[in-house]
Amino acid sequence: MQRIHGLSGREAKTILHFTGNTLMLLAVAILIPIIVAIIYNEQRYIAPFLYSAVISAVIGFSLAKLFKAEMKMTLKSAMIFSTIIWLIVCALGALPYYFSGELSYLDAYFEAMSGFTTTGFSMYANLDAVSYTINFWRGFTQWIGGLGIIVIVLSILSSFGDNIMGMYAAEGRDERIFPSIRHTVRVMLYIYLLYTVISIVLFIMAGMPIFDSVFYAFSALSTGGFAMHNESIAFYNNIWIEIAAMIIMVIGATNFALHYTVLKGNWKEYFKDIETKVAYPLLILGTIIVAVFLYNTSYYGHDFILSLRYSLFQVVSALTTTGLQTASGDQITHQWAGLGIFVLTIIMIIGAGSCSTGGGIKWLRFGMMMKAMWWEVRSFLLPSKAKISTKIHHVNDMKIDEKILKITGLFVFSYLIIYIISVIIVLFYYPNISQVLFEVASALSNVGLSSGLMTSTSPAVVKIVFIINFWIGRLEIWPVLLFITIAINYIVKK
Repeated sequence: MQRIHGLSGREAKTILHFTGNTLMLLAVAILIPIIVAIIYNEQRYIAPFLYSAVISAVIGFSLAKLFKAEMKMTLKSAMIFSTIIWLIVCALGALPYYFSGELSYLDAYFEAMSGFTTTGFSMYANLDAVSYTINFWRGFTQWIGGLGIIVIVLSILSSFGDNIMGMYAAEGRDERIFPSIRHTVRVMLYIYLLYTVISIVLFIMAGMPIFDSVFYAFSALSTGGFAMHNESIAFYNNIWIEIAAMIIMVIGATNFALHYTVLKGNWKEYFKDIETKVAYPLLILGTIIVAVFLYNTSYYGHDFILSLRYSLFQVVSALTTTGLQTASGDQITHQWAGLGIFVLTIIMIIGAGSCSTGGGIKWLRFGMMMKAMWWEVRSFLLPSKAKISTKIHHVNDMKIDEKILKITGLFVFSYLIIYIISVIIVLFYYPNISQVLFEVASALSNVGLSSGLMTSTSPAVVKIVFIINFWIGRLEIWPVLLFITIAINYIVKK
């Protein structure tokens, strides 16, 4: 049996050095909500954010100075860095919630991890009572997490030098707009900023107040799903706001490379791409099935248009892994029970586009697996010497070989194993199987659609399981599995 190699001392020092740089940048981000506290006369929140920023800056500066980048990061060390930095950023990003006295530290960490991973579950029992300052931080963490902590750091800091390729790949991204990764991440940031401004304008035009528009632009574009009110988007009861939100959610769930192609004027690429061909049939089919199901019940008065309105919004939210809702958790648990909740669960597991702000298995992987099934069936029907084209179109033509299919299949298998284990653990505390399947799928795919199961009163074990699911789902499994393997190997050796 081959020996598993852990991290060398030089690799560990390099990781700690770059961790320090990232935490200093986080400290700047934590200071921004203080401006909101001043504008809205919420001075009691200045100290919690100031203390949190100082702690992050001190830790970051200390790590950056004490440890030097002694080597170029390998993919392994970059993946470990990616895994660790999300845990540390969430630990420090939780401090404003904790220092404000509004949440326990576990709940604060849950809120921070849910925010940065763009999941959308919240530990605040009454969202209607949350301050502007805290809401801005909640939305801003999702905006940061939507693009990705490492992508934002790489696009702003130049100190990472030659380590940029490994770090970019380590956060679950393997596509690029340009040959240069640095150019790619900066263009992604520019596109993200452009769409953020467009999203704010769309919400204002639809009738939202300005602060709400900024918050929901952060939440919807990042496919995060945090809400300012207990009723989520249903609070506004405005069809135009719902339409704006759906447009923004779809934008957020779309591949950045495809956005760039479209923004350059090549609209045909959007409709040729395999992810588009996967997403819209799922969207149409899911919406029709759920709408017919709701129409056949009495909950929406046998009104097909109303049933279609509720169905479309929830299906878009699930498919883009956003989590904004117009149907309450209680409605999903009882009125959508059966076929409605089943369809949403499947769609959440499939997830959003690759190299987007969304989570889940991803449209690209789902499309590849469906294509592979068709290729295999054709191989039985054609002569043995016949050659089957195994190409798909994803921004460019892609040749799909056995290695890619193997990695894709292993990812899907690993995802389902983690999902099943999580469901089993949560079932020890909650007996409603359909509700648990729905809620865990929402957590692992970083969606945030809730049936009301996960609240601030949930057992600590369930909260920890969900936190781990947020983390694993955002990093797309492999970095976390590598981190766990190295950690177990280190413990066994000790």
